[in-house]
Amino acid sequence: MGSLGDEDLDQMVRDYIELPDSSSSTTTSLKSSKTTTSLNRQSTYHTLQEVVGKQSTDVEVEIGEKISIYLKNMSSTAGERETRRNQKKWVVMKLIMDGYDASLCKTTWDNYSTFSCPKGNYEYIEVTVMNKGGDGDQQKEKLLPTRLIVDMEFRSQFEVARPTRGYKELINTLPLIFVGTEEKLNKIICLLCPASNQSLKEKGLHIPPWRSDTYMQSKWLSKNFKRVSFSSNIDQLGMDQNKEKGTSKCCPLIF
Repeated sequence: MGSLGDEDLDQMVRDYIELPDSSSSTTTSLKSSKTTTSLNRQSTYHTLQEVVGKQSTDVEVEIGEKISIYLKNMSSTAGERETRRNQKKWVVMKLIMDGYDASLCKTTWDNYSTFSCPKGNYEYIEVTVMNKGGDGDQQKEKLLPTRLIVDMEFRSQFEVARPTRGYKELINTLPLIFVGTEEKLNKIICLLCPASNQSLKEKGLHIPPWRSDTYMQSKWLSKNFKRVSFSSNIDQLGMDQNKEKGTSKCCPLIF
């Protein structure tokens, strides 16, 4: 095999210098990926702020404020423990006494359990209010029933183990007490479920099936739920004071 001439050697050196640096390319790719993730997180954060804050109606804010007052004024007597155990019932009774059409809802999703959505059950409060709506000038003035979902443990439902700083910021945007429509709730779920999965992934943690958007939607938007009514006596919080009206159908699942 002949030796390389000076010109051949110079050409090899130039070719080597002009070759793309694989490590530099990898670094650039990683930086680009991090930048994209950061931009996506910022976009999610601003969208979430819009949904949670600016899209809240006066009646939603009013109900949320009333519930906050109810909880602050909870009895400090010997019956406090029992009252706290039946907190949702107690709040429903208070809302009814203040003139709201409120119910305690118990959801189940056993019939369509899958790996991505294991069976489960959940409780939340429903308040039906009359809002203006419809198409056309005349219809816009017509009052239509609107179903509001109330959850006093809302933020905790989206918490995950070892959250990233970005996901913590998203969680802190959520209200402690949620009051809103099914559509509004579904928007929040669709924003936060991918973000929670990304947080778990970045921390090298397993993504459990109960973190899927389908499972989270089932908590509040399940087709199968029961409304529970109570005695009008606020002092009677025993389990025997309620009477189940039976299974009702809510609006179709927004999947």
